[in-house]
Amino acid sequence: MAPTVTPPGTYAGVANVLAVLVLLSEFAMLRAALLRAQMRLYAAQSLLVSVLAAVVAWGRDVPELYVLAALSLALKVVVVPWVVMRQLRQTRTEIAGSGVLGVASEVLVAVVVAVLAFFATSRFHIASPALPTTALGLAVAVIAVSFVLMIVRRDVVSQAVGFFSLENGVSLASLVVAAGLPLILEVAFLFDLLVAVVVFGVLMRVHHRRARSLSTEHLTKLRG
Repeated sequence: MAPTVTPPGTYAGVANVLAVLVLLSEFAMLRAALLRAQMRLYAAQSLLVSVLAAVVAWGRDVPELYVLAALSLALKVVVVPWVVMRQLRQTRTEIAGSGVLGVASEVLVAVVVAVLAFFATSRFHIASPALPTTALGLAVAVIAVSFVLMIVRRDVVSQAVGFFSLENGVSLASLVVAAGLPLILEVAFLFDLLVAVVVFGVLMRVHHRRARSLSTEHLTKLRG
């Protein structure tokens, strides 16, 4: 007699769907040709991570995560996109820098990297009381695709968005392996993101003032 397969519950299903949407939004950033579209996708991805944190807080009775979800919502969905959009209005740049590869090739590379990251993570057999272990593989896939975005795109904004979305992947992974992490440590991670936003904002302004462009191709002249 074949063993009975228990279908995942509502909580696990919702958590997995949110994690998959976070990964899909990362692929959408890679395909986006407009810088404003990338920032909107980042805001949507951050919203998904904030909602997932609230779901974990409700489903696993971790009230500290409600505070984290609210702070993440305020900082990553509102403040970060507003700062970057303001910089874009000042530079009057709309189109993302051309990639090292074509869009189709970039997406193919990202898919391969995401699949490798997902299945490599599953080999660790990490059990989590907070989220399904599938979410950890998806989180690592998000981090891997974020690196691809930062490597293949040749403009400051796309690379900044890649770095910011990498932090979303790390946040998703932390919900899997350490949902009960002390709130002060979680807030410290958000503070690091705020510092990165300030640094990238200054970099965008200075680089555009000197090169009259947000493209990083000019920086290749600095190679030794």
